[in-house]
Amino acid sequence: MADLQEYKEPPAFNAPSVVIALVAAIFAVFLLQAYGGRELSGDLLIWGSLIPARYAPAVDGNLYFFPGGILADLWTFITYAFLHGGWTHVIFNSIWLLAFGTPVARRIGTARFLTFYLICAIIGGITHVVIYAGELTPVVGASAAVSGLMGGAARFVFLAGGPLGMIGTGQTGLPGAPRAQASILQALTDRRTLIFIAIWIGMNLLFGITGLTPSGQIVSVAWEAHLGGFFAGLLLFGFFDPIKTSPSGGPGNVGYGEWKG
Repeated sequence: MADLQEYKEPPAFNAPSVVIALVAAIFAVFLLQAYGGRELSGDLLIWGSLIPARYAPAVDGNLYFFPGGILADLWTFITYAFLHGGWTHVIFNSIWLLAFGTPVARRIGTARFLTFYLICAIIGGITHVVIYAGELTPVVGASAAVSGLMGGAARFVFLAGGPLGMIGTGQTGLPGAPRAQASILQALTDRRTLIFIAIWIGMNLLFGITGLTPSGQIVSVAWEAHLGGFFAGLLLFGFFDPIKTSPSGGPGNVGYGEWKG
């Protein structure tokens, strides 16, 4: 008879290392912004934020030239997601990154997760630039990328075997359930997923249009970038979600053994 392995309680804080590293990078950049001096803070903003006037004549009719040229025109679609406008901004984004990045990273792995995260940031940034062509106001924050993680998570968290798969089913748990494929059709025909999407869009419209934040402050919110990132994550997640196979080599449609692939 095989020896039974001693049961160990899961750690209270067990986010994947890639998620921890992203949060650490975001905080490191923010600390440079906040305490590196006015000159460094200004350089980070002009070199790293997303400024729609880089890509079209400004709303005042002038054509501005920004540092970095064509290369900065490209890298700012990524670097803006590592800059933030204040402690509240960076803390809330980090909390949501931990909450939604953890299940997504566990499901698709480190390399796919990073690629997915950055693509959502880029598409969110493009959405904002297209809508606000020529605006001189810089955009900063990981919100579009984190919104993409929320959209990706919506594809599978309510499925059988997902973190929230038992909600609304009358079951207390789904031990041994196979990992269901996160198809877009299945997600958009699941009532729980649709409710989650509707609530998320409603909150973004509320906070985006009113400028009111959960902390009670009135700020300018790039909610269109959030929507762009969210729908990028929702629609593109399937391309990053590898199909698992059972030990016999078949598709992941049985609930026994260890998964591989």
